[in-house]
Amino acid sequence: MFCVRNAFSSSVKRVLRTSLTSNSSEYNLIRSRSISSDTIRSWSVGKINHVAIAVPDLEKATSLYRDILGANVSKSTPLPEHGVYTVFVELGDTKIELLHPLGENSPIEGFLKRNPAGGIHHICLEVSDIHKAVDSLKGKVRALNPEPKIGAHGKPVVFLHPKDCDGVLVELEQE
Repeated sequence: MFCVRNAFSSSVKRVLRTSLTSNSSEYNLIRSRSISSDTIRSWSVGKINHVAIAVPDLEKATSLYRDILGANVSKSTPLPEHGVYTVFVELGDTKIELLHPLGENSPIEGFLKRNPAGGIHHICLEVSDIHKAVDSLKGKVRALNPEPKIGAHGKPVVFLHPKDCDGVLVELEQE
């Protein structure tokens, strides 16, 4: 995988060098959260797999994407181990995942109590090696499930704590 990452990384480093001194707290925070070059070589982040939206009415949301917008939409699938029903909306090389609570202990139930109209719940990024990613992120970013578990696509996933990811719940999924 070229160099968009390398070019971006070089540009960011150049901006940081010119705008932040090595004694500044912002510079040290950024350095402390960065990943070593050895780690970058052992695994990589790929594309956005999906954006998940928690919905209070799964049928209504499914109808919007299928009947009004004309997208290909999967059938509703219960995932009891995650406490959700999922519907995937196919959008070229990415997807939207519609999430609806399955049971009262569902994490989506809690989300919808705080956000009754629903809304974006998480973003899912593909990684080349989920186990190496988890190992290298230890001490830098908290995982909500430290060991990968099988997600909606039948692949191992790990969720990263939103407080460590700029307020966004991030799901990492094995490519």
